[in-house]
Amino acid sequence: MKKWTRWQDWVGVAAGVLAVISTSWLAGTTSSMTLMLVFGLLMVITGVWSLMMPRLVSMEWALTIASALLFVSPWMGSFTDFAGSAWMSWICGGVGVVFGLLALSPAIQMRHTTGGSRLAH
Repeated sequence: MKKWTRWQDWVGVAAGVLAVISTSWLAGTTSSMTLMLVFGLLMVITGVWSLMMPRLVSMEWALTIASALLFVSPWMGSFTDFAGSAWMSWICGGVGVVFGLLALSPAIQMRHTTGGSRLAH
């Protein structure tokens, strides 16, 4: 698989971008906005990194973990009372977890196919 072509990572990046930009129109607390920004940006960074280096299985795990943290952030930051922010975190985080896990198999397969080499083919 070539760089920039794994659609699962693009979905994770899009979910992260949506979480980040949604802080501009959703109501919430300082902690809710901070958590959504941080975990959304982590999703974007790990997703883009995975797109650049598609054989790195660790980046798929990183995307999945960042997404899971976004999913649980309404409870961590005590902002479940702010329905818009909470639902955005749950949806974007859930989408990131699902698609991060879906990208694991292609990443593992690519790693085995290339013999763990540093270059993606």
